[in-house]
Amino acid sequence: MNIKAQSIQTYEAEGIVYHADTCLSLIDAAKRKKVTLKALSRLSYPGDKLDDNTIGLNSVGYWDANKPQDWGLDWHRNEGVEFHFLESGTMPYAQENKEVILEPNYLTITRPWEAHKVGNPNIGMGKFYWVIIDLGVRRPHQEWVWPDWITLTPSDLTRLTTILRQNKKSIVKANSGIRDCFLRINKAINNDVNGSSASRLRLLINHLLILLLDLLNTDDIVLDESLTDSSRSVKYFLQELDKNLSENWTIELMAQSAGVGITRFTYLCKQLTNLTPMRYLAIKRLSLSKELLIERPELSIAEISYMCGFATSQYFATVFKKYEKCSPNEYRLKHTLSRVELT
Repeated sequence: MNIKAQSIQTYEAEGIVYHADTCLSLIDAAKRKKVTLKALSRLSYPGDKLDDNTIGLNSVGYWDANKPQDWGLDWHRNEGVEFHFLESGTMPYAQENKEVILEPNYLTITRPWEAHKVGNPNIGMGKFYWVIIDLGVRRPHQEWVWPDWITLTPSDLTRLTTILRQNKKSIVKANSGIRDCFLRINKAINNDVNGSSASRLRLLINHLLILLLDLLNTDDIVLDESLTDSSRSVKYFLQELDKNLSENWTIELMAQSAGVGITRFTYLCKQLTNLTPMRYLAIKRLSLSKELLIERPELSIAEISYMCGFATSQYFATVFKKYEKCSPNEYRLKHTLSRVELT
């Protein structure tokens, strides 16, 4: 099996905002034979190549860990809806800052670009499956578009989509039907040769979605429309902004990257942070600059200003002095002396 990561697909809107997970720690563990890995994938995911008969299915596979592990998948996001299933063993798992220990037959549901991790920090011993389906969205409030080979009736698919998008309960105990479906997916993956299991995989994933609808479609389910509104998109953007502070951001570009209008973005940014977008950006850039001034003494003021997204070192110095009441050099010197005194 090919366990090399293929070219990474990102979502871009002037500045790169979200990166699909590359599973590098899983790839490394498989190469070191710490874990058995079998997968069919495309894009940034490890595994043998999926063919064009399953466009929209980005990754389906499993790992089998039968000895103590020294690796984990830290906080990351995937571009599609992802279903995890634990067949055996136990598995530390976290989603949206909620940490649990998964037990056999537990199923997790991760919405597109929802932060999650496996391991705390290392994964457990167990057999762990996943299915990732790209729904053509890059923000929580955008409409989901399922692959054309998903054959549920429009009413069933609409109901399932609503439940998956608006149900706060993301970890459920699967029934025997879902377990059997994943075991059949296991067999289809193992027997695949250059796409020979494409038909079986399509049927099995449709069957899995029907079983999920049956499991989740109960009268006591509580739906929350806030999980799909534009504030969630803005929240995700602001969380990722730290990774892209060097971009030449304007309010227009930030709103575009968050997938909302300027007025809406400005309002939601103020609501979430109590700051206007440009002030929030400035504070984030200054926070990074202060870290670099102390931790990276080999960097010049000009280099730091560039890394933090300031147009010129002069403008950086002006903004820095406005907020910190001293120049960048004075700040660096003061904190360097403080460190020396402490030692």
